[in-house]
Amino acid sequence: MQKHDFLYPRASYRGAFTPQGLLFNANLQEFSQRISYISNLLSNGKLSPEESYLQVEALWQQLHQSSHNLGLGGIADDSH
Repeated sequence: MQKHDFLYPRASYRGAFTPQGLLFNANLQEFSQRISYISNLLSNGKLSPEESYLQVEALWQQLHQSSHNLGLGGIADDSH
């Protein structure tokens, strides 16, 4: 196993193939990975709860924008 594969694991795309679905899946996996890092940094005292929240909120907004740009529906935006 390569170091990159260990640090940035990727799951196979499942479901009906569309270019938009494949790209969103990649964005969703990156979102998940980064949320995991933020959670671990918070748990180990390296990030404050406020900074963690701000970073998660920014990542959510990026994911939401990605979904919108790809013409995909289904991501609810509770912040508005």
